[in-house]
Amino acid sequence: MKTLIIVDPQYDFMPGGSLEVEKGDEIIPVINSISDEFELIVATQDWHPDGHSSFASSHNGKKQFDKIEWKGMEQVLWPDHCVQGSKGANFHEALKIDSVEAIFRKGMNPDIDSYSGFYDNEHKKSTGLSGYLKEKKASELYFCGLAADICVYFTLKDAINEGFKVNLIENATRPLDEGDFAEQKKELKSLGVNILKSTEL
Repeated sequence: MKTLIIVDPQYDFMPGGSLEVEKGDEIIPVINSISDEFELIVATQDWHPDGHSSFASSHNGKKQFDKIEWKGMEQVLWPDHCVQGSKGANFHEALKIDSVEAIFRKGMNPDIDSYSGFYDNEHKKSTGLSGYLKEKKASELYFCGLAADICVYFTLKDAINEGFKVNLIENATRPLDEGDFAEQKKELKSLGVNILKSTEL
């Protein structure tokens, strides 16, 4: 089954949001234009409690984008973003969500970040996305959303490890850091990810 996974199309990652991705809003019309191509569409949603450990504001004397060691792992300290119930956590209002069958929330544990739509960053707790997709007989996955070099990247890698055929729709994603994403694309291609444009679907 041809399946589209929309990663975190939320206001805080759009221009003007607390963790904005440059031109992040430009992916919304692209996603809307391709939704009819898919038999199944699901989305992920960053859904942090107040005071999440990944927020710089939760650590005295630390600044946004500092890196610290937290619970034995490196943690980037982000601006407060996608706080449960806030406008910033909402999906962009222009996104057509009528055909989104399920939404998988992540980052709810206050002590650990969760970039991937499949697992937390320690791979200790599953979101249930993999089991859902397998139950639906979804074998070929197409990914889009924000941010390309963080949540999309880690979701893609987990999808590969879960045994799915993985595609990235490049013009339906945007990175925080173009340089990082350029290097990641080389790695993803070497792992078997097919990178394409929406017009090639």
